[in-house]
Amino acid sequence: MPMTYDEVLAKVREVLTSALAVDDDQVVPGATLNADLGAESIDYLDITFQLEKAFKIKIPQNDLIPQNLFTDPRYVNNGMVTPDGLTELHRLMPFADLSGFDKDPNINSFRDVFTVDTLVRYVLLKVNGNLDGVPPPPAA
Repeated sequence: MPMTYDEVLAKVREVLTSALAVDDDQVVPGATLNADLGAESIDYLDITFQLEKAFKIKIPQNDLIPQNLFTDPRYVNNGMVTPDGLTELHRLMPFADLSGFDKDPNINSFRDVFTVDTLVRYVLLKVNGNLDGVPPPPAA
């Protein structure tokens, strides 16, 4: 039986409160991992490991965060993701709400794409194989 959004959110909340030492009530769908929850680069490794363990999934390198894209000159020019890069991001990250990033595709603001909701949707895609029936992302 497929997992529900709320079931995944509950486990993601546990992972993030443990990995980031934040209060449970801070871990809401619209919270950004960096700005709102204080995640740093090293924390993403711990979060990935804990998600794999909690959901019994494998998260391949560059699957959740397609870092290789940002070193490709076809996709990034002068610190901005190109239109082709945005198309590729949408293809690689169907679980992410990229609407805000589409408007200002500065690579330095890419970290703002990663919200609690992004993680929940990623896990749902991994465990259920699709995002059927998943509610739309929370309004920013």
